[in-house]
Order: sequence, then structure tokens, then C-alpha cells
Amino acid sequence: MTHSENSRATAGWSSTAGFFLAATGTAVGLGNVWRFPFLAGENGGGAFVVVYLIAVLMIGLPLMMAELAIGRKGRAAGDQAVRNLSGEVGASPWWGSIGWLSFIIPFVGIGYYSVVGGWVSDYFAMAFVNRADAGSEFNDMLADPVRLLVGQTVFLSLVTYVVTKDIRQGIERIAKFMMPAFFLLLLGLAIYAAVVGDFARAVDFLLAPDFSALSTKVVMLAVGQAFFSLAIGIGVMMAFGSYLPSNVSLFRTAGGICLADTLVAIIAGMMIFPLLFAQGLDPQSGPGLVFITMPGAFDAMTGGAVLYFLFFALLFLAAFTTGVGTLEAAAAWLINRGVARPKAAIWCGIGAWFIALITMLSFNILSAVRPLEFIAMFAESSIFDVIDLTIANLLLPLNGLLVALFAGWAMKNNTLIREISPAGVYRIWHGIIRFLVPLGLISVLISLWG
Repeated sequence: MTHSENSRATAGWSSTAGFFLAATGTAVGLGNVWRFPFLAGENGGGAFVVVYLIAVLMIGLPLMMAELAIGRKGRAAGDQAVRNLSGEVGASPWWGSIGWLSFIIPFVGIGYYSVVGGWVSDYFAMAFVNRADAGSEFNDMLADPVRLLVGQTVFLSLVTYVVTKDIRQGIERIAKFMMPAFFLLLLGLAIYAAVVGDFARAVDFLLAPDFSALSTKVVMLAVGQAFFSLAIGIGVMMAFGSYLPSNVSLFRTAGGICLADTLVAIIAGMMIFPLLFAQGLDPQSGPGLVFITMPGAFDAMTGGAVLYFLFFALLFLAAFTTGVGTLEAAAAWLINRGVARPKAAIWCGIGAWFIALITMLSFNILSAVRPLEFIAMFAESSIFDVIDLTIANLLLPLNGLLVALFAGWAMKNNTLIREISPAGVYRIWHGIIRFLVPLGLISVLISLWG
């Protein structure tokens, strides 16, 4: 390891375990506990899960390795890492667009993500007061812009505060506390659901695929969910990788993150669906699944108030760790340009707050606004829906495609072999990242947007 590499690694993670918890915390979030269950519920259950697993293995894992390798080899986050490597191998400066997207995606993403984080914060706070009917409570919350504003402001302020700290004192310290607590809560609630819920039906729903339910839309949503869930395509893994010492195996590290993230999504499904089926509730409840259907299920159970508290504590931990990692990716873009970390975090946090404000208003004051109604697929989409679909199903796959092409084609053969070893792993990865990943992502983009 060179002196510059050693200095950056020393300034970063205190240990490989600290990095793993922080990276896993960024990947594991509302995408696993909120988005995955409702998408699986709406799109055929097991068939959706199979496509999702294939996407994680064949696209998510190779891309995560590529992002970590680019960050570590370039010894910088996002755009600076790409520029460093482009200059080293004589590649076109146009590859810098990866860096721009790696700022825009997390910056806009944390804006709309903090709206849902505000919902979670609101519901978690309600655990300490008397709760009304879950369905009317959720609708009342969405209709109240002041209430939504308070929730998202609290959530985003806490996230911003953590990012103002350095890697060790900020995201790593939070992850070391929050991730073990998250996993304990998740496993405890899943075991409870298996005992008191309709576990057999949940297993059949999630793990026994009916491939007649597959469609182009289901495949596209499953691939988009893999990107959303794994936090690839937003530049955060490049930023995290830039602080990794050279003796850490990227294959084992990325594989461990993908495995943990996937297990959390499956376990979250096995926590939610047994309780829904036991109460005779509909799994196809859409985005309101954990805010309407789950509280309704808890209300019908003995000890429901305790279960409600634990469930939304779990959801808050998931939302918060991902929020911190996402804002970190956006702030890293400014830090690369010489802005002090506290100032970069605050600037990004304030900008994201205004994005969140507009997004939040799409549920009440601006609920009738359809900003892209002249495009058929967006004709009925609110501001929130447009951002969600554009981020998860366009910009994330597009940036992932650029990363794959950059790592597989712009980089000369063996440029990244020191980062991805042994040589046998590198050859397999190199073939997948050059051919399979780009073909898969181009097919996704054409099918969804063609």
C-alpha cells in the first residue's frame, strides 16, 4: 500500500467490520422492509422474488464489485475516482458523467426518500400516543402538509447531522449500533410472525413462484428493486471503497453485503406476510402496506401496541442508515471539490429538504399535478411517483450501465485486477461486467422506456 493509500485508509474505516456494517446499513433500508414486500405483494410474489434474486446475483454483485474497485483504485469518491482512472488509462473525459449521476441520483433520492422517512418517524412517534384507525391515520397524515413537513424535517436533520461527522465518528459509529439492533428486531419479529401467523401460506406466496404471473413490467420492477435495495448506481460504494485498504477482498465483501441485503428482504417478507394472511388482509396493498395494513394487523393481536412499537423502531433504523449513506454519497461530490465536510453535508441537506418539500406536497396541495402527463407511462403519475420511477427504473440502471461499460471496456485489461483477486475471480467478473451486465441493463432500459 502506498503512502497516499495508507493515509486515506487510515482516515476512513476503523476496521473491515466497521465498513461492512456501514455499507450493509446503506444497502439495507426501506427498500427491503417497505418497498420489497409491497412490490412482491403486487407482482406475483414468488415469481417477482426469483427475478429479483437473479438480478442481485448477475447484475447487482458484479456492479457492486466494480464500484468498490473504482473507488479503491481511484482513491476518491464518484466523479474524482472516474477522472483519476480515465486519465491513467487515457479514456475519454466523457466518462465523468458517471460522477455527475453519482451526485444527482443520491441528492434527489434522499430528497424523496426523506418523505417516506418522515412517515416512518411520524408512525414511530405515534407508538407513544393513542393511535386511531390505521387507514384513516395514514390518509390524515398525507393530507396534512404541516405534519409531513415536521416528520421529514426531523428525519433529514438527524441524517444531515451524522454526515457532518467524519466516516468513523459518523456513519460507522451509527452503523455499529443500529445494524445489530436492526437485525435483532428483524429476527425477533420474523420468529413471532412464524409462530402466530400463517407461515405456510407466506412461504408458498414468496418462495413458490407462479411464472404465469411474470410480465415485462414485473421483470423491470424486480431489476429496479435490486438496484434500489443494494444502493448501487448512486456512487456510495465508490465513496466507501475509496477508504478501503488494498488487502480487503472485494469479492467476499460485496458478496457478503448482497447476501445480507437479500436475506433481510426475504426475512422482511416472511415477517410481514404471515401476519397479513393470518388476519385475512390483502398483500396487494401497495406503498401503504406497512403504514395501513400492518398497523391494522397489530391492532387485532394481543400485545399489538408492543408489536407496533418494535416494528416501526425496526423501520426507522432501516430508513435512517440508508438515509445517512445516501446523503454521504451526495456530500462526497462537494467534498471532492474542496468543500469542508460539515458545510457539504449541510448544503446537501438543505437542498434535499426543498426537493422533499415539493415531493411531500404531491400528497396534498399538489396532489392533482401530473408533471409528465404528456408521456404515456407517466400520465397518471404524481410528483412522488415520477421521481420514484425515474430514480429506480431509469437513472440507477443507466448509471449502472455506464459503470459496467467503464469498468469492462474503458479500463484496459487487468487495470482492476489488483482490486479484484484472485485472477480466476477477476476473469469471471470481467467477462460478466463486459457482456452480461450491459446486455441485461440495455434490455431493461429498452423494455421499460422503449
